[in-house]
Amino acid sequence: MKVYLLTSLFLTLGCCLSFGQLSADDIYTIINKEVQLKRCPGIVVGTIDATGKRQVVGAGSFEDKKESKPDGNTLFEIGSVTKVFTSLLLADMVIKKQVNLDDPISKYLPASVTVPVIKGKPITLQHLASHSVGWPRFPDNYDGKDPDNPFADYTTEQLYDYVSRSNFDYAPGTWFQYSNAGYGLLGNILSIVGGKPFETLVKERICAPLGMTNTTITLTPAQLKTLAPGHSEYGAPVKNWDMPAIAGTGAIRSDVNDLLTFAAANLGLVKTDLYPAMQLAHIPRISKGKGEGDVTLGWTLEKANDGDEYLWKDGTTGGYKSIILLNRTKKTGVVILANSMNQINDIAYHILVPSIAVKPYRYTWALHDFVLETVKNKNVDKAIEEYKTMKANRSPGLVFDESQLNYVASDLRQLKKMPAAIKILELNTQEYPNSSTAFEALGEAYKRSGKKKEAIENYEKAVQLDAKNAHAVWILEQLKK
Repeated sequence: MKVYLLTSLFLTLGCCLSFGQLSADDIYTIINKEVQLKRCPGIVVGTIDATGKRQVVGAGSFEDKKESKPDGNTLFEIGSVTKVFTSLLLADMVIKKQVNLDDPISKYLPASVTVPVIKGKPITLQHLASHSVGWPRFPDNYDGKDPDNPFADYTTEQLYDYVSRSNFDYAPGTWFQYSNAGYGLLGNILSIVGGKPFETLVKERICAPLGMTNTTITLTPAQLKTLAPGHSEYGAPVKNWDMPAIAGTGAIRSDVNDLLTFAAANLGLVKTDLYPAMQLAHIPRISKGKGEGDVTLGWTLEKANDGDEYLWKDGTTGGYKSIILLNRTKKTGVVILANSMNQINDIAYHILVPSIAVKPYRYTWALHDFVLETVKNKNVDKAIEEYKTMKANRSPGLVFDESQLNYVASDLRQLKKMPAAIKILELNTQEYPNSSTAFEALGEAYKRSGKKKEAIENYEKAVQLDAKNAHAVWILEQLKK
């Protein structure tokens, strides 16, 4: 996931940076423009200053069928922002002497789980919380029945199987590698220690003390009515994500009002017994490298040229983006929630540091739209013919890349036009013959169509192109069993 890193921006802009709280009107002008540019259907921004004063501004609509401006009570999936709740639970348990950061995770897992020890170093709770185990972003052994909700049926047993099979080249704690698998396991361990489901722990130990009444995983009927529907990068409605076995990595839903409360508590603007745990969670643990700051327990900590320290965490699910960005030095913060997969970090940085410009969104999905509509209105062969003509003619305004055709195929699958989807994916492998992911997507389509031989052939090609494509390796092993 591409992010707009504070450190590099601050080094570029140097001492000219200064904080200036934007007015609600200024914020609305910015986000309303981005809605009109199709960055996302709805955006909500919340800010807080050093006095604790808040302002919340929404633009667009959180309903697809009618105008309904999102506000501070509109719910969104917050994705990996969940991780700073998980890490706070861990820090709180450390403060209360229920666990130690250097405890090996094998201490808390069932005896049936074989936890690897690499170069004589066991994996600890701190390694999970600081992304320094060495595990990749996702576990390799997921194969959801619903590809649009990929972790809904992923089980704790599968997570434990992944841990038992995992191996890596470096000792834990020696390098940074972002891992959703690690945080999923951390949430699982904290649930074991606390003797309650992860969601219950978050509500009882964080939300209740802070008065956050709209931060949850399981939605009530009333909350469902205020949940903004998620959207793809090109604006199509998508399903919500569920991840019961790995909830600690990204399952929470929340609103801007609650997250502003969470931000204020982390800045020390409100009194809470959780503050010592928050301070513990803010201590840097390992460098990200390449001047990208340090990882704390859950957060990234960066320092600007003027000496100000910033904490941030962003999140993504299949149809949402979120970010909390805090200036620890000046005690200011911004929260943004949006119901699209398109990046919003630049908006957050601009609001907190106006010297950093917003990068106006450019809609790049005209090719996808044209090919999809041609398939629906004519047929897939005609769509492929016209695609090739447009590419040969270098049609202006069209972006030709792998994701355009991949998304077309995904939409056709959802429309139950799998033969057409397969033809589009076959075209994608012809257009991008060195792409492991293109062959993996085609193999997956064949697998879901019951064509095992063709699925194996394409997964083999995916692995041949990228031996480190662990998910493709695992699926291929399952197909060959």
